[in-house]
Amino acid sequence: MKTKNLLPFHLAIPVNDLEKSRNFYKNILGCEEGRSSNHWVDFNFFGHQLVIHYKEKESNDTKTNPVDGKDVPIPHFGVILEWNDFQDFSKKLIEKKINFIIEPYIRFEGLPGEQATMFFKDPCGNALEFKSFKDLNKIFEK
Repeated sequence: MKTKNLLPFHLAIPVNDLEKSRNFYKNILGCEEGRSSNHWVDFNFFGHQLVIHYKEKESNDTKTNPVDGKDVPIPHFGVILEWNDFQDFSKKLIEKKINFIIEPYIRFEGLPGEQATMFFKDPCGNALEFKSFKDLNKIFEK
């Protein structure tokens, strides 16, 4: 489905430590905090609505899928940033000593869909991917 105007997405994820997660999204990723209660917190996640909900930890069973020779965690979520924003953001995360699952690199170099990407987890094990394309018109190119 193609839309004329891209609207923000809404995503709610479980976290087993609300305060650690609140600190991570607010102070590490730089997301502005919105509404909250004792059980959930809204964030402006790069223009999208992310809600962290407290939920007791159930399992630590991480699944992966091989992509470009790397084990990509499933599930994961994130946003596509402008090329220069990705470069600046990845440098800030490196300075903050983020423990990357997959460090920032160029995936599919020289091929359709060439992109900068990186993966890491929040304090409760939710996997995030941030990526960028030099040419945003090639996001879905085969």
